[in-house]
Amino acid sequence: MSAAGRTIILDAGTGLRQLGAKLVKEGAKDATLLLTHVHWDHICGFPFFGPAFKADFDLAVMAALPGQVGGIRSVLGRQMTEPLFPVPLEQLHARIDFQDFEAGLAFEVGADIKVRTAPLNHPNAATGYRIEHAGRALCYVTDTEHVPGNPDQRVLELIDGADLVIYDCTYTDEEFPAHVGWGHSTWQEGVRLCKQAGARRLAIFHHDPDHEDDFMARVEQEASAMWDGAFVAREGMTIWLD
Repeated sequence: MSAAGRTIILDAGTGLRQLGAKLVKEGAKDATLLLTHVHWDHICGFPFFGPAFKADFDLAVMAALPGQVGGIRSVLGRQMTEPLFPVPLEQLHARIDFQDFEAGLAFEVGADIKVRTAPLNHPNAATGYRIEHAGRALCYVTDTEHVPGNPDQRVLELIDGADLVIYDCTYTDEEFPAHVGWGHSTWQEGVRLCKQAGARRLAIFHHDPDHEDDFMARVEQEASAMWDGAFVAREGMTIWLD
């Protein structure tokens, strides 16, 4: 996302390579990467982030990790070691500031972008983010598992009145019982939370890889019928908060 001329990146999956190429082309000089957690699908794009190899680029990498795993620098460094990857972390020429924090804390990115965080219910822990600027709020809540009939109060507080909530909608309510303990939620729960919290829009996100296009088209139809603020996120989609 972009706010006040700053680039804020949410997680580091495969899309990070394409984003990095775009930032290099545009001549960007800095970015902040906020990681929800360090499961492979959320960090595997980091070694392919082009700006990290540029000596004139400033990159802040922030995460709230369980103490026993080490810090975020250590985790990202371990994935960039042989035989997993031939280029070590030390060969990234950008000025990289690795920052560890505790989930639940708030901080600022620059002088006018406020970030609030909350712990999420996911194996090995995860962090949700609320980013506020110029009277608008975007929330990124993935990966998290709900308890049916018991709305997560931490999530409700985080997304209260948000303009856009990007929520873990991996499953449907019908599929969910077979995946309890996997650390993910449903699009129906996302709708319920957003309506209860007074959020304006819900981006249905973190699709199950087995859900093909026809399936997702049906999800979008059902979700918009349930609440007109819901839509399915697509690769390359641009959303303006105004």
